[in-house]
Amino acid sequence: MPKTDDISLPDPNRWKALVFIALAQLMVVLDATIVNIALPHAQVDLGISDANKQWVITAYALAFGGLLLFGGRIGDLWGRKRAFVIGLLGFAAASAVGGAAANEAMLLTSRAAQGVFGALLAPAALSLLAVTFTDAKERAKAFGIFGAIAGGGGAVGLLLGGFLTEYLDWRWTFFVNIPFAAVAALGAYFVIREPAGGRNRSPLDIPGVLLSTTGLVSLVYGFTRAASDGWSDPVTIGLFVATVVLLGAFVLVESKVKAPLLPLRVVADRNRGGIYASLGLAIIGMFGLFLFLTYYLQVVQGYSSVRTGFAFLPMVAAMITGSTQIGARLMTRVPARFLMGPGFAVAAVGMLLLTRIEVGSSYAGVILPGMILLGLGMGTAFMPAMSLATHGIAPRDAGVASAMVNTSQQVGGAIGTALLNTIAASATTAYLTSHAAAGANAKLVQAQALVHGYTNAIWVAVGILAISSVIALTLINAGRPSVTPAASRSGSGSGSGSGSGETDAVEDEVQIPVIAH
Repeated sequence: MPKTDDISLPDPNRWKALVFIALAQLMVVLDATIVNIALPHAQVDLGISDANKQWVITAYALAFGGLLLFGGRIGDLWGRKRAFVIGLLGFAAASAVGGAAANEAMLLTSRAAQGVFGALLAPAALSLLAVTFTDAKERAKAFGIFGAIAGGGGAVGLLLGGFLTEYLDWRWTFFVNIPFAAVAALGAYFVIREPAGGRNRSPLDIPGVLLSTTGLVSLVYGFTRAASDGWSDPVTIGLFVATVVLLGAFVLVESKVKAPLLPLRVVADRNRGGIYASLGLAIIGMFGLFLFLTYYLQVVQGYSSVRTGFAFLPMVAAMITGSTQIGARLMTRVPARFLMGPGFAVAAVGMLLLTRIEVGSSYAGVILPGMILLGLGMGTAFMPAMSLATHGIAPRDAGVASAMVNTSQQVGGAIGTALLNTIAASATTAYLTSHAAAGANAKLVQAQALVHGYTNAIWVAVGILAISSVIALTLINAGRPSVTPAASRSGSGSGSGSGSGETDAVEDEVQIPVIAH
């Protein structure tokens, strides 16, 4: 095992490590959209009722969203490399069960298991990236690639899912995870070197685990249920009340215990708080594109799954360009807020262009420009957001800080689905009611009503992205990172919990873009 004093030398295998970390991240992001495309085929094959089909998505969302903080803390306790490899192997095993599912119960169990191991894997991947790249310029490039995958992987999932379901079988949308996980796990085992001295061996905060898990499950399920049963449903209201009580109790417990699951200093930091808030809101806005533009292209325009996937590729290319060519190149030259704020603003303009869609809109004239601007903006903003979220954090808190990034994204996705679905459905119903007696072609009126609903929801997404831009510009005040790694601070993660807040404050003040050990 390398000595802590040797940490000043960069890991010679760091770029190889990035390949396997990025591959694992791609697998997790792809899985979300691939399964959405496979769902109608799986429903018919396994005889899943309309009432239960949502649980194929919900089972994963609840397990993943509810256990993210616990997964991040386990990574801090076990070591991120071990948590990463176990998460990959578990995710692969759960995917194999899902692909071989003979009935509804088997499929739902596999989806929940995917969520459990995903909650272990995702925070470990981000925190490994944070501790592997210590030079500011290299860190910017690495997080540029990671951010592009995090933002654009979902669109690639649409294309891959379309190919697999159209030309093979829905089961392959699960089996495809196995080679991804196997390659990433083997590569991680032999290549990734986790720096010494960064584990948090404090006793596990059991009350915090129980309160955070049940609170986040209530929150995610509350929004999921709101999308299907309405905001006034008694169970939905009860879930939101339970969320407030449980998460309120969680904050109280974390402020009192000696070794908290989520040290409040992690979220109380102005920059990290701004990241979590702006990123969560931006994910809500992104759902305005992925959700409704997918419906628009397939239901209104009649695109196949594969053609829909191809239609999203320019946005993916723009996102990669924004992340690796704009964000990564400027990250060491300008403060993060001057990338994130304008990035979210450009994305909002792209979303604004998409409010012009009509039943027969041209892809090249209307949809493509909006997609490109959205991709460029989100790619530019995602890269510094991912990097700054773990900037200056004590090594012992790296896993839970990374988990908070994933949690903000997961909760944002749940809110986006519920909120925007409700807005679209209400606008569609109102349009149908007002045009019912017009004597027009019923099929045309139905299509116009759907588009009216989509554009209303996208307008709300525009506003949310604008708010995200304002938050990034006003709350985040970190300067540009130093280009010199502070490797001399070996062993900084081994201090006591009581001093971590001071360490964080000093690190943030001098803008050290590394997690040194």
